[in-house]
Amino acid sequence: MIIAVIGNSSAKPEHYALAEAVGRELAKRSVTVVCGGLSGVMEAVCKGAKSEGGMTIGILPGQSSRDANQYVDIPIVTTMGYSRNVIVVNTGEAVISVGGAFGTLSEIAHALSENIPVIGLSSWPLTVKGDGDPVEPAIINAADAVDAVEKAILAASSRIYS
Repeated sequence: MIIAVIGNSSAKPEHYALAEAVGRELAKRSVTVVCGGLSGVMEAVCKGAKSEGGMTIGILPGQSSRDANQYVDIPIVTTMGYSRNVIVVNTGEAVISVGGAFGTLSEIAHALSENIPVIGLSSWPLTVKGDGDPVEPAIINAADAVDAVEKAILAASSRIYS
């Protein structure tokens, strides 16, 4: 199983810690991490995964595999800039969003438009109709790293592929 983890490249310390914990939890469950491969949340999730012997994939926006953070096992060079966000979320069978800025929001939108489940950990509060209705959240909220990973694995396992 591959789970995408998305978030800000200049993460707040609390988001960095959450992402690192998510990476550890995914690796403990033998889940491969895919992310944008750079700094911030992307570095933290890869660092956490590697600390538990996990596998990491970085979908890079630029022209060089040297741009990847030191914890990426498989760097994939796209030369696509932010357009690579579509590849990041579609590579995962579910997405965990940790914090995030507008790039993260675009990844969330791409995932939701493709019916890829998104689990939010201190992330954007989105609803299905965009009207703030808490009855129809677009993102599955998680309380902590363990909760986020468990929900992502369950959501990924429940997906129906056509």
